[in-house]
Amino acid sequence: MRLRFPRFLVVFVIVGALVLGGCSTQQAVSPASSPSETTTSTATEASRTSTEATSVSETTSESIPGMKDLPRLEGQATVVMTVKGSEITIELDGTNAPITAGNFVDLVQRGVYDGTAFHRVVRDPQPFVVQGGDPQSKDPKVPANRLGTGGFIDPKTQNERYIPLEIKAKGSDTPIYNKTFDASAQAVVLPHKQGVIAMARSQQPDSASSQFYFALADLSFLDGNYAVFGKVTQGFDVINKIQQGDRIDSAKVTKGVENLKTSGQ
Repeated sequence: MRLRFPRFLVVFVIVGALVLGGCSTQQAVSPASSPSETTTSTATEASRTSTEATSVSETTSESIPGMKDLPRLEGQATVVMTVKGSEITIELDGTNAPITAGNFVDLVQRGVYDGTAFHRVVRDPQPFVVQGGDPQSKDPKVPANRLGTGGFIDPKTQNERYIPLEIKAKGSDTPIYNKTFDASAQAVVLPHKQGVIAMARSQQPDSASSQFYFALADLSFLDGNYAVFGKVTQGFDVINKIQQGDRIDSAKVTKGVENLKTSGQ
């Protein structure tokens, strides 16, 4: 049975959604931000929403700066993530989210997620998300209040890798990049259904790096604002048992690694 959020909880969950993705200490949403500040930010983003699309083929050019250097997934891939000895199978959709899925597969291949902790688990008053993927969490000495602010540092550039917000609307041939999308006017191909995996980010659309979250319920109000790139096909019961501080034993690409394309390919 799908869980639905009562109207009086919408404001609470929206505020929580806005702090899904601290991706750097500079860009992270401050925990001290008031509801009025975060709500205003969302309204501002929505007012800039556009349906202009950039084709996937253009991601190899500099029409979007830096896109040509980002990994991309051309097709599907399967990742098996093990948490406390139990497996979670994730099917990744590179057809509809090539950059977002490609980034995740690349990070899995690099072992970025192995040993990282789930630093944010929200189940009350309604099931919301289980979030992890901050590389800082590998180090148990890192203070808990810093978790949720880290991202993947590319060893080649010594800079944090960011990926653009990537949303594909139903009826469109290509995703929309760099901006939020009004999903109430046009549905998205990859909605926030229970069991999906999506990228966390700060208030800036193009601030996602390595942090991700599993949706514990249908979260349609996040559609168009955060990039879904796959879904859990086995092991959702494992996700339902994850507690804050639990660690990822390992994450492995078990199928479709040949669909990952990196710079120069």
